[in-house]
Amino acid sequence: MSEDGYALARTLTARAGRTYYLASALLPARRRRGVFALYGFARMVDDIVDDHGVPAAQAAALDAVEAGLTAALSGIAPAPGSPAQALTPDQWCLLAALADTVDGFAIDPATFTAFLHSMRMDVPGTAEFRNRYRTFGELREYTYGSASVIGLQMLPILGVAPGADRCTPAGPVSYTEVAAGAALLGEAFQLTNFLRDVAEDLDRDRIYLPSAETAAFGVDELTLRADAERGRPGRALRRALAHLTAINRDQYRRAGPAVAALPPRTRPAIAAAARSYGDILTEIEDSGYDVFARRAVVPVRRRLRHAGWAALTGGRR
Repeated sequence: MSEDGYALARTLTARAGRTYYLASALLPARRRRGVFALYGFARMVDDIVDDHGVPAAQAAALDAVEAGLTAALSGIAPAPGSPAQALTPDQWCLLAALADTVDGFAIDPATFTAFLHSMRMDVPGTAEFRNRYRTFGELREYTYGSASVIGLQMLPILGVAPGADRCTPAGPVSYTEVAAGAALLGEAFQLTNFLRDVAEDLDRDRIYLPSAETAAFGVDELTLRADAERGRPGRALRRALAHLTAINRDQYRRAGPAVAALPPRTRPAIAAAARSYGDILTEIEDSGYDVFARRAVVPVRRRLRHAGWAALTGGRR
């Protein structure tokens, strides 16, 4: 079943995670499959919470995934009446591939608990639900589970062992520093998504842009909705988005030393992904911060160029 799950996860990554799929081509086959398994699981859960369905059904589907994940990781079949019995065959296949990856790379299962916590924050009616954030500190509760833990899950796949220091041309880097950088890079990817998907998130009644940050430029929810209704950002929102873009770019910059400390065989994949994802910000800037007209996409040719650069240079800046 896990082989079917890996195949399905690969298809999901190729279809919905094009930047990650291209970057993963720079990894050895076994590690590439691990990336597919992580992405396939995350995509499956994202699709549940992004579905314009009944929140109670979404919450029940998350319960089913969590019960199925527990069963898959333990190798014990779910008991009769378990929520996991609502899972589809494809979902079971994805969980089997994920469990194989978790076991093969010794990934901390607690990271998936944190991930599901954040996913429940998107579902109205759950105890965790939240769709407005005042500060980056408040937002970090969400981004830790939705993105930072994925960076931590990736470390063993990339060949970074817990507790082991890394040697770089700039000197030794501790595992703690690499892990912090991996978590920060995941957070950077997530903030880029938030900036790119302002209109889509607003349509789902979610605002991930911290209100204290946008208020400094005269933007509140009424302003945001008025600009969305008009179909173009006003001057105040453009200035707020420029400010948040600068914060996001600094996240990528601060994560750079952790990327540089990755093993040479796996570093190019992450360096390429970081460059390609960071270029989404360039697309947003070049559009005049018009996040309502179209979804910012980095051209395939440029993503291929980033992959080629990473392969030739080993991902060194």
